[in-house]
Amino acid sequence: MQLTHQKKQVAAGVLMLASAGLVAGTAGTSASAADDQSIGLPGSGTQTHARLDSLNNSGVRGKATVTVQGRKVEVSVDARHLVKGMPHAMHFHFSAKSEHECPTVRDDKNSDHRLNTVEGIPSYGAVRASLTTRGDHSPKSALAVNRFPKAKDHQIHYDRTFRVSKKLARAIERGDAAVVIHGIDYNQNGKYDFSAGKSDLDPSLPAEATDPVACGVLHESSGPLSTP
Repeated sequence: MQLTHQKKQVAAGVLMLASAGLVAGTAGTSASAADDQSIGLPGSGTQTHARLDSLNNSGVRGKATVTVQGRKVEVSVDARHLVKGMPHAMHFHFSAKSEHECPTVRDDKNSDHRLNTVEGIPSYGAVRASLTTRGDHSPKSALAVNRFPKAKDHQIHYDRTFRVSKKLARAIERGDAAVVIHGIDYNQNGKYDFSAGKSDLDPSLPAEATDPVACGVLHESSGPLSTP
């Protein structure tokens, strides 16, 4: 099944969470990294934008801009109202059979009053790339917490250029891919803990560490979006 496959795919990086001390929390700075040189001249390639809207009543808002040229993508993400000093996993999500949209409260299948990662898969699809700050950016790094940006002053400013599969590049250009941010502090104690139970990806992790907090579908646009 699609859900089972994605659950295994996302959980591939789970051991990295424990080794990096995710539950205890760490302070850090915003992310900026690049594997490749500039994509090209201004205006080259296909530029797409997404307005990142809040999930799970997180209050997180932001915007993403992705320019595609061949298999190369230039990614920029700005988001605010995140958990201060904590790492936030971010990904490109896409599946051919997904709805190519962001989930809503109606997708809370187990009626626990929150959306977990797997419940959102029918809407936004599987993880196809990880928006890490350095190193591997494949789905294998879906939970590589030590390489995801940390929210200094409750904000993330992320920029990175890397290559993706032809399938994902085309999905971004068609408006079928989404940017999803994860990590929420339900009980507002400044860290990820088990106040909301266990993660749907691995029972050794708190749900706060992996539940989605913002989502936006990328669409081609003639101009940049302002942060809501």
